[in-house]
Amino acid sequence: MLYYLFEYLDANFNIPGTGLFQFISFRSAMAIIFSLFIAIVFGKKIINYLRKKQIGETVRDLGLEGQNEKAGTPTMGGLIIILATLIPVFLFAKLDNIYVIMLIFTTIWMGIIGFIDDYIKTFKKNKQGLPGKFKVFGQVVLGIIIGATMYFHPQITVKLDENVKPETHQIVELSEQQIANKETKGLVTTIPFMKNNEFDYSALITWMGQGYGKYAWILFIPIVIFIVTAVSNGANLTDGIDGLAAGTSAIIVIALGIFAWVSGNVIFSDYLNIMYIPRTGEMTIFIMAFVGALIGFLWYNAYPAQVFMGDTGSLTIGGIIAVIAIAVRKELLIPILCGIFFIETLSVMLQVSWFKYTKKKFGEGRRIFRMSPIHHHYQIRGFHESKIVTRFLIVGIILAVLAIVTLKVR
Repeated sequence: MLYYLFEYLDANFNIPGTGLFQFISFRSAMAIIFSLFIAIVFGKKIINYLRKKQIGETVRDLGLEGQNEKAGTPTMGGLIIILATLIPVFLFAKLDNIYVIMLIFTTIWMGIIGFIDDYIKTFKKNKQGLPGKFKVFGQVVLGIIIGATMYFHPQITVKLDENVKPETHQIVELSEQQIANKETKGLVTTIPFMKNNEFDYSALITWMGQGYGKYAWILFIPIVIFIVTAVSNGANLTDGIDGLAAGTSAIIVIALGIFAWVSGNVIFSDYLNIMYIPRTGEMTIFIMAFVGALIGFLWYNAYPAQVFMGDTGSLTIGGIIAVIAIAVRKELLIPILCGIFFIETLSVMLQVSWFKYTKKKFGEGRRIFRMSPIHHHYQIRGFHESKIVTRFLIVGIILAVLAIVTLKVR
């Protein structure tokens, strides 16, 4: 909203300083400052309110050291992340930008699903929370909406033809008409570590004959559904010890912010010889607000946690990360960039599959890990929570750097 106010003041009154709001970099900086302030200052008030209302975590007895001490710790802390993200976005972002609209919708939609799950666990005293089929249904609906928007919305385009270059090497913003003359619709993404790394999803169906390319959405939307479901559930599984989900997510989102910044800037994308995606630069404001919210939440979620994010936070975080990756055409990088989520999910899948297989074959279920997700395996082995989180964060940083390096390694 402030963007439109200052745009009006700059256009009609030429007040000094109002033109700063035209720059994505300035608005991104303001967004992260505001989100940090909201999360840290007002986050404490929210935590006190949750504690006053006795909205505490019900801990299942898993035999882990220090587990009982966590009982009663306020949950639903994901509300801090959601509020600290959305308020700066409404203040500083262009609210008519389709990418920003998608991310706002994702935040609210997944937040509602997670909130219902936490509400059932906390107030209905049902440890199972919202049945899994309803969570998956909500994720599928989000995937359908995001996939359909990516395919059908006229403002979601890429530039694949000749490079759009200004006459001087200055950071400029192209006019809508200039962009419209150079952009095209298409389900194009990038394949990491390959020289000719642009891949069109329509190639999966055009082999059937001419004219079939227009039906590519039939394959694209299920792929989006899978990505949204996998990443949001991966984030949910990672949220098992203090600071792990918030810390690793912040690293992932920072890397995605870099992708959004360079992909949405005509100079940077040309210099790096990567796909120019018009209008994605505006996502940087949302991403920086989200980073600030995660770091601000981590202030209270670091060991020993004063608040847990609950499914309100973890499902929302995963959904947002998935949508950003899809929007910047880096969804094929998710196994690397979201490697921690991937490992956590894989550990659960392997554990469950091997247990069922050995029980059927030998009559007794056997385990690969002492407990899954894998962070609990290390807890049982005697590693302190803080050490596990720190080492997972280091791995997350390495994976994020590797993902960023793929901009040039191909």
